[in-house]
Amino acid sequence: MEQEFELIAKTFMGLENVLAKELTELGANNVQTGRRMVSFTGNKEMMYKANFHLHTAIRILKPIAHFKAKSADDVYEEVKKIDWTQYIGTDKTFAVDSVVFSEEFRHSKFVSYKVKDAIVDQFREATGIRPNISVTNPDLRLNMHIAEDQCTLSLDSSGESLHRRGYRQESVEAPLNEVLAAGMILTTGWHGECDFIDPMCGSGTLLIEAALIARNMAPGLFRKEYAFEKWNDFDKDLFDEIYNDDSNEREFNHKIYGYDIDIKAVNTARLNVKAAGLTSDITITEQDFKDFTQPEEKSLIVTNPPYGERISTPDLLGTYRMIGDRLKHQFQGNDAWVLSYREECFEQIGLRPSVKIPLYNGSLECEFRKYQMFDGKLKDFRSEGGIVKTEEEKRMMAERKFKKERDFKKRMNEPDRTADDDNEEGDIRSFKFHHRDFESILARDRRRSAGERSAKDFKRNDNDRRNNDRKPRNSGGHERFDRSGKKYERNGKGGKGGRDYGRKYNRYEDED
Repeated sequence: MEQEFELIAKTFMGLENVLAKELTELGANNVQTGRRMVSFTGNKEMMYKANFHLHTAIRILKPIAHFKAKSADDVYEEVKKIDWTQYIGTDKTFAVDSVVFSEEFRHSKFVSYKVKDAIVDQFREATGIRPNISVTNPDLRLNMHIAEDQCTLSLDSSGESLHRRGYRQESVEAPLNEVLAAGMILTTGWHGECDFIDPMCGSGTLLIEAALIARNMAPGLFRKEYAFEKWNDFDKDLFDEIYNDDSNEREFNHKIYGYDIDIKAVNTARLNVKAAGLTSDITITEQDFKDFTQPEEKSLIVTNPPYGERISTPDLLGTYRMIGDRLKHQFQGNDAWVLSYREECFEQIGLRPSVKIPLYNGSLECEFRKYQMFDGKLKDFRSEGGIVKTEEEKRMMAERKFKKERDFKKRMNEPDRTADDDNEEGDIRSFKFHHRDFESILARDRRRSAGERSAKDFKRNDNDRRNNDRKPRNSGGHERFDRSGKKYERNGKGGKGGRDYGRKYNRYEDED
């Protein structure tokens, strides 16, 4: 049996316990939750499985050194003590990412430079030549984490953030992060026991993640590569075995439905669903939520409506009033979960949530609220055996505390910001928020409800009409692949004739 070693799975704030449960079910040992991370132990097979199977992990790190440092020179000396020849050669490239929470180290990039210098100097002194740096596609990725004087240097086994599944062909404005979407679904406890609905589906992320969870399909099926595939000790046969093992996949006997008022979003979602090979499970229709009617089968709604940050609507508060109205009158006997940010928005729903869980979307501390829709009074519902909160939901609410003096309005007047590392380095991108004064949005909504409209309102509506008249942009030759039984085929720009994602297939055949 191969010896186990320390591993760290990074995730979003609020999803630590969901990720820990995934790791435990996967067979990881010594699972412990931390801040935006879960530590565990496992062998090489577990590291490969964690990258391939976890729905709520952003990246998997393998620590190789722990040390104390009070200065940049200390970091340099400690890094230089490591025998880097066991990880990289002079003909390879590497990159260093640093995360710093310390009074002594104010600049994460400076720390990265010191780590780089230590590695380069070790090779130069020993051989006269050095490995090069590659920011975009290195052979080895390193992660340095500093909390005060405690330093952890890790190998990044994932490479590109694990939220980049590989099925997204097109996107809409402010798409929901795939890891967050999966975390929302797993938080509800749904694993395919009934129909699933997202009435404001955007590019279809919640729908696709729901289908993967319902069928117990690995989200890594669509990725082209992981960083560990370039490591010196990479076991190709072991990873092929993991990749081709479909023994834990299951049948899904219900349906997943997505709706959106924007035909461009509908077309984008359909394209992404087709790329994921899940058209048999997911149906997407152009429809306004205000036209939503009672589903025939038992259903669960999970949705992420606009909340006035990265995107908004002409009547933001009216949208939430409509959501509450539809749930109250057209979703009886079912549960709905809504992710949003502003208390003012939640108030407009007009329903009492049974569960409230803090959950981060980027740097925004949002709330994920559950609404149970039943006829009559709560007392009668309970007397008939109805359960308001499951034991798991009670535990989640007890463990996930809201910040004290939490102010929903505060961020609307703050300048643009970028997400920090554990959001995941902003997923290597910036989350930029619009400069909007929330009071002006409220005033605008009040004017509209009173029948008043400004010249700016008319101009905005004209622009909306022009945008809706545009034809959906085609995929422009993007890669896509369809699922037929157990076979995946990638068409279009596949590189080297395209990659076949079929089961029982060696992923590296085109490289031999």
